[in-house]
Amino acid sequence: MISKTYYKYIWLLDLLLNSDEPLSFDIISSEWDLNPAADETTLALRTFHEYRKGIKEMFGVEIECDRKKNEYYVKNPEVLDENRLAKWLLRKYSIPKDFATFNGMKDRVLLEEIPLGQTFLDNILDAMQRNVELQIDYQRYERGQEEHMQTFHFQPYALKVYNRRWYLLGYQKEKEALRLISLDRIHDLKKLSTHFELPSDFDARKYFADVVGVYVDKDKQVSKVKIRAYGVQAEYLRSTPLHKSQAEVRSKHGEFAEFTYRLCITPELISQLLAMGENVEVLEPKELKDEMKKRINNMFNFYK
Repeated sequence: MISKTYYKYIWLLDLLLNSDEPLSFDIISSEWDLNPAADETTLALRTFHEYRKGIKEMFGVEIECDRKKNEYYVKNPEVLDENRLAKWLLRKYSIPKDFATFNGMKDRVLLEEIPLGQTFLDNILDAMQRNVELQIDYQRYERGQEEHMQTFHFQPYALKVYNRRWYLLGYQKEKEALRLISLDRIHDLKKLSTHFELPSDFDARKYFADVVGVYVDKDKQVSKVKIRAYGVQAEYLRSTPLHKSQAEVRSKHGEFAEFTYRLCITPELISQLLAMGENVEVLEPKELKDEMKKRINNMFNFYK
């Protein structure tokens, strides 16, 4: 779940962008009172101006006031076309306009929440915006070992949500390499005054482009993966592709459909395929088929 401060920025920006005309503060305040995501407090004028300032700092979007009518509007909406973070936040967290009609709808519209990890989200986003390093106290899970705490210095490059967890990708100075950490394992975090330069060739979308999920191993080659989905699972994959490279190559109406992908074989891909159970069959490559057999046999042994 996104932090409350940023959610309020998104709510205000979304309200003004979707209005056919500038809005007075009284109307904005009334909409706030009806907003199902509000925190039961009245929107004060001073707080409203703080949100305007925060929106400008975060998104580069200016909320101007028409002094003649004392009404507010978005001066430069075109900035959002160039700001991927802003577009993603608005698309993912904006409340549909009609919801404002129904007070108390938050108890009837149930969204999937991220249980942990949002505690330090504000500080991480601020550090990313200003390109300053973080000092992180981190508790790692390791198989066969007790949990242990470590402290390291981290240059935050990108955030990603996957499977109800926030992940932070960045450069860990002690390891002299890119690392991915889970926000729910962070015990403490401090923003430092040390600035860093984001590599000019870094592109978060390209970094994760060849995987399902967040696990990236640069030593793994991209493979052609082919699966057969049976029954209704084929329709699910058509409407919600497993990966952006998905292509349907063969089908038999009402029975099955075959899909191909170009991606790396990772534990998260295997987990996704296993979650589809008997409705999906891996056709190639052999490496993936063998791993699926191994996992299924291990599961079978639990129930003998």
